[in-house]
Amino acid sequence: MKNIRIGTLVSGDSAVRIIPQIAPHGFESFSLTFWQTTGDTDLPELAKRVGELMEKHGTVISCLGIFGNPLTGEGRNADSLASWERLIDHAPLFGTDLVAGFTGRIPGRPIEESLPRFREVFGELSRRAAAGGVRLAFENCSMDGDWSRGDWNIAHNPTAWEMMFNAVPEPNLGLQWEPCHQMVTLIDPIPQLRKWMPKIFHVHGKDATIAWDIVREYGTGGPKEYVWHRTPGFGDTNWTDVISILRQHGYQGSIDIEGYHDPVYAGDWEMTGQVHGLTYLKQCRGGSFVPNPV
Repeated sequence: MKNIRIGTLVSGDSAVRIIPQIAPHGFESFSLTFWQTTGDTDLPELAKRVGELMEKHGTVISCLGIFGNPLTGEGRNADSLASWERLIDHAPLFGTDLVAGFTGRIPGRPIEESLPRFREVFGELSRRAAAGGVRLAFENCSMDGDWSRGDWNIAHNPTAWEMMFNAVPEPNLGLQWEPCHQMVTLIDPIPQLRKWMPKIFHVHGKDATIAWDIVREYGTGGPKEYVWHRTPGFGDTNWTDVISILRQHGYQGSIDIEGYHDPVYAGDWEMTGQVHGLTYLKQCRGGSFVPNPV
């Protein structure tokens, strides 16, 4: 049984500076992310420098990420689609076969109205990726959208997933899944994970705490916050169950912590929280590997 790596997300723009500082804490993988555009980043040079760091620390790049709206080509998202293309083309240089991000959506419109454009864009991107042995994964984050309207992403609800994968039924399209985004809408993540395992390509290590007392008194649309994004180890998810399900289905990827969301372990305590999450997730996968006697 191959081990599931535990790592973290790092901005691609600051990876060369950040990774040497945090790799000694024991992170085993890094997901390099870009917001809306890769900009003028020299991807071959970045891959070379990051590759040297991976070799030095015995770590890997789990995936590359681009988080924008590739369906519109407008405003600050004007380069998002081209950035998907660049990351797909350069992923092998980073030693990964996975590029992840938001699907995008037609702003302010119901999910159904985004599907024709999704089919057009990701039909072509999936073919481009398949030609290079690359897979594509969609994060299940609503970005404050819902079924009726939103500005970023349609891949935040399991019914939308069915519609997406029916629209583009390619084996190299999947999900970048995390329990937090489902818990925010009061979906139980554990049965969902069992059902959708064939499409789980990457896992974000982010949890949530649900204040059920507030839900019962004020509901989900009242004046009180009822849910908070949390670093693993501080939230409600049973990550031992998550990792057990992943292993039962042969998952061999990474769980990369998505930091900078926890309202308690924030600011000066950010890395304290992330390293706690790292240690916690390693324990949930069974601790250090111990070989059997012969």
